[in-house]
Amino acid sequence: MPELPEVEIIVRKLSLKLTGYEVSSYRVLFPGLFRNRSGEFLEQLVGRKIVKIRRRGKVILLNFDNDLTLLCHLKMTGQLLLSSPQKPVDKHTHFILSFNNQIEELRFRDVRKFGSILCFQTSETLKFLSLGPEPLEISLSRFQRLFRGRKARLKSLLLDQNLIAGIGNIYANEILFEAKIHPLLSASFLEEGEIKRLWKAVRLVLKRALEHGGSSIRDFKDAEGREGKFQNYHQVYGRKDLPCLRCGEEIERLRIGGRSSFFCPQCQKEKGESS
Repeated sequence: MPELPEVEIIVRKLSLKLTGYEVSSYRVLFPGLFRNRSGEFLEQLVGRKIVKIRRRGKVILLNFDNDLTLLCHLKMTGQLLLSSPQKPVDKHTHFILSFNNQIEELRFRDVRKFGSILCFQTSETLKFLSLGPEPLEISLSRFQRLFRGRKARLKSLLLDQNLIAGIGNIYANEILFEAKIHPLLSASFLEEGEIKRLWKAVRLVLKRALEHGGSSIRDFKDAEGREGKFQNYHQVYGRKDLPCLRCGEEIERLRIGGRSSFFCPQCQKEKGESS
C-alpha cells in the first residue's frame, strides 16, 4: 500500500500539473469505486477548477472552487496517473477526469479494486477524515505526549493512523531500525532518549524516501508512471536472512498484528538483553 512518501510524491506532481485546470467531463467505469453515494456529486465538478491538491495521511485530496473535494484512497494497488486521452483505457482503469484545453487527463487505476473515492463538500472534510498528526510536522513535545506511557507495541502504534498519520508497514520497519528499537517493545518502556531517537528516525526515514521518489515494491508508480527507488535503500524491510548493512547479523522476521516485521537482532535488541 502506498504510504506517506509515495502519496506525497503523487500529490506534488499532480499539484504542479493540475492546479487551475477546469473539468470538462468525467467517466465512471466502476461505480463501486465511489462510496456512500458520493458519485452523485460528480456532475457538479464539470466546469469547476482545481484550486488545491494536498495529502492527509495516506489519502489524496483534490479541492475544487465550488466547495467540493475528491478524496482518493489508493489502498493496495490504486494509482492516479496522468495520461494522454489517446492512450487506450485498460480494464483496470475505473475513473477518468478530463479537462478543458489540456492534453492530459487523470485516470484512477486499481487492479484489486480496494481503492475508493469520496466526493463531498470541502467544509466537511474533517467529517470524513479522522487522523492523527502528520509525522513530518509533529513537534518533539507532542510526539512525546503521544507515545509516553502507552502499553501497546511500538510497531503497532506507528501503524495506528488515528495516533499518527501516514506511516505504513514498510516505513515502520525502517524507522525502528534507524532508531535501534525492537519492534516488540512496549511504548511504556521507552526512555526519554529513545522517544527522541524515534522522533528523529521518523523524520529522517520519511525524508530519505521522498528524496528517492518513494518505494516501488509492487504497484507504486508516480503520477507520470515512474517507479520510486527507495526500495534499493531499505535497511531491513524484505531482507530476511540477508546480512544487516550496519553490523552483518542476519535480518530476522516476525509477525506482529498480522504484519511482517523485519529487524536486526543485534542492532535492535530487546530490553533486558546484554549488550
